[in-house]
Amino acid sequence: MDTIRHHETTILHKEEHLTSSAFITNIVIGMSDGLTVPFALAAGLSGAVDSNALVVTAGIAEIVAGSIAMGLGGFLAGQTEVEHYDAEQKREYWEIENLRQREIDETKEIFADMGLSPELQEKVTQEIAKDKDKWVEFMMKYELGLEKPDPNQARKSALTIGISYAIGGMVPLLPYFITSTPFEGLIWSAVTTLICLFIFGYFKSKATGQHPWLGAVKVTLIGAVAAAAAFGVAKLFE
Repeated sequence: MDTIRHHETTILHKEEHLTSSAFITNIVIGMSDGLTVPFALAAGLSGAVDSNALVVTAGIAEIVAGSIAMGLGGFLAGQTEVEHYDAEQKREYWEIENLRQREIDETKEIFADMGLSPELQEKVTQEIAKDKDKWVEFMMKYELGLEKPDPNQARKSALTIGISYAIGGMVPLLPYFITSTPFEGLIWSAVTTLICLFIFGYFKSKATGQHPWLGAVKVTLIGAVAAAAAFGVAKLFE
């Protein structure tokens, strides 16, 4: 029984870790695109127009559209996770009702992998099989490796990604509010955004277990290349 409690404790820690990771992942998704896409758009427009107002207007429109699109994507991903869990849970209930002996054998195999003796496997399996709901929950965790998702996770993901995108997207646009020409705004926007990308890339890589300095340089280069390409294309077609 101590072995079982140990594994249950491990699962609880895993749930907390997954919840935290999901929040960080959503921030990373929203912020990285928010810093990069509006930056590239502003850079492209700076090479084609002579009015800061046009850059700001187009940039804000893109941020609004991008926040909605990214948030919707996060919502649909969260909904898909919930629907997948519900479908698998229904299947487990059906198997317990219609394929009981097979499920009992699978449960014993799980306990065998935990290191329990055959006698203890039999005893614990018989106990857990008395409660259908707990048995299904056990099989979802240990057989399928699925944790019950937060029913509000889809909404949380949508808000986190959307807000992160909007915050990141305002960084490259702010210089255009205080400069007089698009080219001048681009210079300050590039400096500000690349610094933010470097800092963001550093902490993102550190949080995800990657080399922080290498990650910072990689994220910064991606943003710089995207903006340079957009500016070059705009100048070419101009």
